[in-house]
Amino acid sequence: MKVYNLDKFVSLPDTVLFDMDNTFYDYHHAHTAALTAISEKIATSFSLPLTDVEKAYAEARNQIKEQLQKTASSHSRVLYFQRMLEILGLGSQLVHALDFEQTYWRVFISNIVLFDDLKLCLDDLRLLNIPMVLVTDLTAQIQFRKMIYLKLDQYFHFVVTSEEAGADKPHKAPFQLALQKINAKKDSIIWMIGDHPLSDIQGARTALSALTIQKKQSNGEKGSEQVKPDADFTHYRELRKFIAQLKDK
Repeated sequence: MKVYNLDKFVSLPDTVLFDMDNTFYDYHHAHTAALTAISEKIATSFSLPLTDVEKAYAEARNQIKEQLQKTASSHSRVLYFQRMLEILGLGSQLVHALDFEQTYWRVFISNIVLFDDLKLCLDDLRLLNIPMVLVTDLTAQIQFRKMIYLKLDQYFHFVVTSEEAGADKPHKAPFQLALQKINAKKDSIIWMIGDHPLSDIQGARTALSALTIQKKQSNGEKGSEQVKPDADFTHYRELRKFIAQLKDK
């Protein structure tokens, strides 16, 4: 673990905010498995070349994101599949759009593999009576399903989704709602742990003046000097060791 601003970490935090996707598990792995499965299902269902399906999905996703911008609904797979079917000249096909969305998430969730020592790290914080809040983009139903399936819901006092907050990170709304829920004091020490340099690191720093810790990913977004975290780590065992050191100070 690399700590770039050691003088800021003088004690344990009062509250820890966590991102989920790419922070708790490799999002790309689960997404690739789900997208492969659903692309093959769509191609078979409508007797279409797989390349046409993949191209239409990518175009549909781009259109929805452009249309809805940084909102939870911009991540909606059911909207992606509805638009994809329309691009393919098949109309909205509502039954199929819903079916494909359910298939996508079923395969996605079943392919999630939590990072090593994540739950041990969450246990460390829980035993220290440090409240934890999940601050995550996407719609509430999907993120709740992930948390329950992975048995992570028991660790968190509160959950904030961008659907509930009204905007994706790095907008200040999700972060501020998290602090409202936890009823944090003005002088509270807040940690934000996430993978994305803009959404998590810059977002939490701007909204809350939080201390930021980045979970590094080999295929993740790279930061810059302007959005450099206060610390970063690759494996959760590194973060556990750092927390133990602060505890013993």
